Amino acid sequence: MKTTRRALIATTIAAPALAQAPWTPTRPIRFVVPFPAGGATDVVARVLGERLQDALGQPVVVENRTGASGNIGVENVVRSPADGTALLMGTTGTLTVNPHLNAALGFDPLRDLAPISMAFTTDHVLIVNPQVPAQTAQEFLALVRARPGALSYGSAGSGSSTHTVPELFKLAAKVEITHVPYRGSAPALNDVVAGNVQMMLDQIPSAIGQIQGGRVRALAVSGARRSPLLPDVPTFAEIGLPDAQATSWGAVMAPAGTPAPIVLRFNAAIREALAQPPVRERLAAAGAEGVSSTPEELAAFLREESQKWARVVREARITVN
Repeated sequence: MKTTRRALIATTIAAPALAQAPWTPTRPIRFVVPFPAGGATDVVARVLGERLQDALGQPVVVENRTGASGNIGVENVVRSPADGTALLMGTTGTLTVNPHLNAALGFDPLRDLAPISMAFTTDHVLIVNPQVPAQTAQEFLALVRARPGALSYGSAGSGSSTHTVPELFKLAAKVEITHVPYRGSAPALNDVVAGNVQMMLDQIPSAIGQIQGGRVRALAVSGARRSPLLPDVPTFAEIGLPDAQATSWGAVMAPAGTPAPIVLRFNAAIREALAQPPVRERLAAAGAEGVSSTPEELAAFLREESQKWARVVREARITVN
């Protein structure tokens, strides 16, 4: 059965946490985030880290190991002992996109890491400069189909989610929109506001302020359902593009070979943490939705995501310098 975001959320609500597990850590735990501090990925790791520390009785130290589109942090955990002292907050890009962009990584996240649990999701929103003559997603599609290649979109850089998600959108909609890469989401968003590029498929937490301020117009969201932050904005499925559905996410991983009792103990602690309303509220404040899973559900989800993004990378001819 295909693993969906809805199924993962249902698991979060319905499945009981594992009550007893024999393993207990005896040393501090490193929780590696492959991106700088302050973003949604980092915030979720720190919130979960606090709860894991309380549940497991050992310090959980978040380490931001950045560089190479997240590959440096991932490799650090891949090369760590499989003894419960190292965790990774993996993401869509680091686990299921980057391996298809760089054949010389020297490691395979799906082979060299052990799934523990999903942690969070965030959706993307299609935004345009207010000067774009399209008030709805259908009008925007008509515009880009009438003027192939004339409009451009900004991204945080080649291979980022703000690059791969628009390329998936282009494939599903059968449209041509020119990619303009930037050094991060913020400058790309600023140029949408300025009108130097016409659109972006940014993560909702990043774009919500500009949307609410009227500096960009929101036309559609990429998730399976409408965002509570943008209840009047339709999903891609609602505008006739179900194949464009995409969600950015984070998942907790450990080095491959980590014994099952350790994986299950971490999974139980993460499930318990994400079931707590204060935790979910803190994640929501960062624009993230807490979502847990079993290790098996996560493994199946990662395989599906890897296949999807491999196709996008191949068909959209995405490369990185």
